[in-house]
Amino acid sequence: MAKKPTKKLDEIGKKFGADREKALNDALKLIEKDFGKGSIMRLGERAEQKVQVMSSGSLALDIALGSGGYPKGRIIEIYGPESSGKTTVALHAVAQAQKEGGIAAFIDAEHALDPAYAAALGVNIDELLLSQPDSGEQGLEIAGKLIDSGAVDLVVIDSVAALVPRAEIDGDIGDSHVGLQARMMSQAMRKLGASINKTKTIAIFINQLREKVGVMFGNPETTPGGRALKFYASVRLDVRGSTQIKGTGDQKDTSVGKETKIKVVKNKVAPPFKEAFVEIMYGEGISRTGELLKIASDLDIIKKAGAWYSYKDEKIGQGSENAKKYLADHPEVFDEIDHQVRVKFGLIEDDAVADEKVAPVESEVANQEVTLDLGDDLEIEIED
Repeated sequence: MAKKPTKKLDEIGKKFGADREKALNDALKLIEKDFGKGSIMRLGERAEQKVQVMSSGSLALDIALGSGGYPKGRIIEIYGPESSGKTTVALHAVAQAQKEGGIAAFIDAEHALDPAYAAALGVNIDELLLSQPDSGEQGLEIAGKLIDSGAVDLVVIDSVAALVPRAEIDGDIGDSHVGLQARMMSQAMRKLGASINKTKTIAIFINQLREKVGVMFGNPETTPGGRALKFYASVRLDVRGSTQIKGTGDQKDTSVGKETKIKVVKNKVAPPFKEAFVEIMYGEGISRTGELLKIASDLDIIKKAGAWYSYKDEKIGQGSENAKKYLADHPEVFDEIDHQVRVKFGLIEDDAVADEKVAPVESEVANQEVTLDLGDDLEIEIED
């Protein structure tokens, strides 16, 4: 049987090597003509290669995320046990988005949003876009239209477990709907993923926990809605409330909050598996003064001697509660210390370094006399 002739790789290279660059340029022009400018480009040609972020509203969480906040144009999943603080963390992101002049939307599939609590966390409820959909498909369609508009900076879906497929709502209780919600979420991720990245919208999906049946070894916990969200999410946060915080004085036997651990279990834009410990106070949310006091004390920006806290040789309070009260009453001192901490962790650039980068470079030939010799009889001097 005759052997089938095969083309060697070097022969192909000889044939197309000379015209390869021209063929590539022609292909790029054809792609841009068919699909629009910017549909394909060399990575070095991108105007902004660094991932843009928006602060989470918590200093400790910004540090744990590594990049200084939630990455724009990405999907975030926040999950954990009941009453662990998932919605609180998401509402702080909403308040931060509004603080930066952005527009935020809240898809309340659980129909459990407390406007008074959201306002206490700093959310402008008059400007917040709220939707309470009748079905999972409706909620995801609304989120998709908001994202496609390009006018919304943050969309929160609370929660994935409450996004009930329409077929399940129309059916009877007890009917089997195997994989229905997982298929719905998988389709939604495929449709929303590109739009979220193109419009630089942050999409936060809050999720609950379930347990796998019959698991004897390993962690039996899982999140509902299939595995698509796990793959498409750039950041996944595991939120768990740990020890309770007791009050002081007359409230020493009353629980006024809880210490909460937020673990970054997945991170595509920075090293993962970092943890943030925050104090979630009832009716107040994450204690920003408490986390700043702890972190700044660990960095020795705020000095601690016995029970006294001091900053720049000035005592700011005896005991953590008094020190936190001082920071709350003096926002200029709070912002100054917060800036120093963020610079220390590399989340933002120091003002001096930033000024050096943007300062114009003085030309070595500036203010020098230039003489043009145009002949023996004509000589012109030009002074810049």
